[in-house]
Amino acid sequence: MSNENEDIMEASSAESEDDSMDEGEEGENEGGEEEAPKTYLPGQPLKEDEHLVCDQSAYVMLHQAQTGAPCLSFDIVDDNLGPNRDAFPMTAYMVAGTQASSTHLNNLIVIKMSNLHSTSKPENDESDSEDDDDDEEEDEEKKPQMSFAFVKHAGCVNRIRATNYKNSVLAATWSELGRVDIWNITQQLQAVDDPTVLERYNLDVVKNPVKPIYSFTGHQQEGFGMAWCPTEPGVLATGDCRRDIHIWRPNEAGTWDVDQRPLVGHTSSVEDIQWSPNERNVLASCSVDKTIRIWDTRAAPQKACMLTAENAHQSDINVISWNNKEPFIASGGDDGFLHIWDLRQFTTSTPVGTFKHHTAPVTSVEWHWTEPSVLASTGEDHQVALWDLAVERDEEEEVDEELKNLPPQLLFIHQGQTDIKELHWHKQLPGVIISTAHSGFNIFKTISV
Repeated sequence: MSNENEDIMEASSAESEDDSMDEGEEGENEGGEEEAPKTYLPGQPLKEDEHLVCDQSAYVMLHQAQTGAPCLSFDIVDDNLGPNRDAFPMTAYMVAGTQASSTHLNNLIVIKMSNLHSTSKPENDESDSEDDDDDEEEDEEKKPQMSFAFVKHAGCVNRIRATNYKNSVLAATWSELGRVDIWNITQQLQAVDDPTVLERYNLDVVKNPVKPIYSFTGHQQEGFGMAWCPTEPGVLATGDCRRDIHIWRPNEAGTWDVDQRPLVGHTSSVEDIQWSPNERNVLASCSVDKTIRIWDTRAAPQKACMLTAENAHQSDINVISWNNKEPFIASGGDDGFLHIWDLRQFTTSTPVGTFKHHTAPVTSVEWHWTEPSVLASTGEDHQVALWDLAVERDEEEEVDEELKNLPPQLLFIHQGQTDIKELHWHKQLPGVIISTAHSGFNIFKTISV
């Protein structure tokens, strides 16, 4: 893992281009020496003869994918292929929801990404035509593959979250129409694994549209806050744009009992919800009211709020993430700040760490699953930033002038997507991140984590 500011790698570097260059002269300056690409930092202006080029050496793996209508929320589905999979090619399963321009054209999409190879290629400067043919065949064999199974969805999908429950995979969706649905996507996951099954599924779904196994219409407005409890299977929390949070509990009938009494505390829209990774009845929420609240769902709804960080951000708080190993919560807001909160001193409303790099609202933040000091964040500034909060600046170390203003904890900047909305670390593929934006999906692993 990188621990020095100079080791920051960006998804892009800037190169000068001149269409009149002859072969063999490209990249050379007047003295005949090859001119190396310059590191590009977000916000720097480009000259007329410069363009951005992805620095492939900064990645172990990098792939892009599109699904037609943008999917601005998704979740990674836990699979049966085993943990800690470092070998290539890789496979990942996801479920996503579209935000199409027409309400009736939206879908829940179950996705299988497979044949995901590393970005590195063996050096072969003296390749002949036969070798080139072999390379073409090899490139064809290494093309990533993608399979889809569609489920019609009423309205745009504001947020989607998946869980494993009683030998099935469930997905909960927040609709722009104010409804929360739960879907059993086990059949769709089986379909994307087998082309024959997928073809049969696509024919059958035309006549027999898939329906949710449970729906809740008790929210007064649409919402975005949604989380499955990791320690109590089947338990769900949903929060809306009014201010209300409802707790769902599975019952013996195979459906859910939703407490019609919302948790009392927030005064404005609930933007994100996170359950404690260890305490089965404890969850956190953040809101447009600039507070982060900790709840104990065993208490009566009007008394369930146990801790509150007031004015936790200067503006709306969009996202939170609960550290899997340490008592920390990370938050990101419209102010572009990332704050780190220690639950042992939460009531002081003072973060133990503050990081400012994003130049627009933070739209997603998530701690690494096994490295408690590492997290990733995204923003409307079209960046994914990777952080290691254990890093401290070495005052005696020489740092490039361009990098002096960057936080020393900033490991990596990934670019190339437009208006990034959500990211997730893959629990079973160490170091792999999937991010979604208006321009599509990226799945990548950097050399830094």
